[in-house]
Amino acid sequence: MAAILANNEPQIAPGKIGILLVNLGTPDAPRYWSVRTFLKEFLTDRRVIELPRLFWWPILQFFVLIFRPGRIAKQYAAIWNKETNEGPLKAITRSQAEKLAAWIGAGGLDSKSHHVARDRFFIAWAMRYRKPSIAEGITTLKEHGCSRILVVPLYPQYAAATTASVHDEVFAALKAMRWQPAVHIAPPYFDDQTYIDILATSIRSGVSRLGFVPDTILVSFHSLPKAMIAKGDPYYDQCLVTWQLLRQELGLGEDRCPVSFQSRFGARQWLQPYTVDKVKELARGGLKSLVVVAPGFAADCLETLFELGIENREIFVKNGGANYAVIPCLNDSELGMMLIHDHVAREIKGWI
Repeated sequence: MAAILANNEPQIAPGKIGILLVNLGTPDAPRYWSVRTFLKEFLTDRRVIELPRLFWWPILQFFVLIFRPGRIAKQYAAIWNKETNEGPLKAITRSQAEKLAAWIGAGGLDSKSHHVARDRFFIAWAMRYRKPSIAEGITTLKEHGCSRILVVPLYPQYAAATTASVHDEVFAALKAMRWQPAVHIAPPYFDDQTYIDILATSIRSGVSRLGFVPDTILVSFHSLPKAMIAKGDPYYDQCLVTWQLLRQELGLGEDRCPVSFQSRFGARQWLQPYTVDKVKELARGGLKSLVVVAPGFAADCLETLFELGIENREIFVKNGGANYAVIPCLNDSELGMMLIHDHVAREIKGWI
């Protein structure tokens, strides 16, 4: 070994910093079998479904994976990005990675892959479920000379079913590697002042472009089973903190800016009030103009575009409401990219 070192120059170049943006995922197509494949991967994650396997597996195989894919495929078809032939969440996450690369410095898109190259950085994006996978993202960052990797789960509020699942997959990928990069996973940003300021600015801007003045702004988060919260998951508390800080920034009381939880699945008790019930209650109570915001989502997806934008609109109007609008998520807007850039910059500050 000494002879080798004496006769050869060191071959280890300074490593790049890799940044991996991660969001939940989407089916490969708005069709039955593609949706079934996505649901199977999603609903076999033990972080997502904590029921005993002997109980859950027959339900999944003989009921959920038979009857749900067809209905959900129709929902995806209603919001599908036909220009890029992919789900909106996937298209937006790609754009977020590309724009983050542009904000960080000069460079170009590697059009042969799901990654954005930089002189000092290499930026990738991944889906927790389906493609491009987290394992592909981690491997590619390492292959492109990244000795340090920042993983950024695009979930403002922590939940074991989302954020911790990203952790699991990242370290599962690393487990298969011989030489491993140093890895840091960015924390949730539910109470970050920049996040709250940008949310409030986005809401004010969105409301100003409507043709009506809302009587109420409903803040809707994705729900979770109450059993998960009872086990110590901080998600519910973090949602409430975001809601309270946002209300304060907007100068609204609970009556004009209530909170609710959407996307309940199964027969168990989930976090309440349910958004669908709250929308119905507001309409039946005489409310005529409603705006809904979803600050728990970093990008628009099935839950915001179809569930909030289509299903809940119909419920509101059917029960006596008149004016209804959903403010878009921050997505890859200038405000959204300001938030992602600020979040990333804070986490890699000690690396540069």
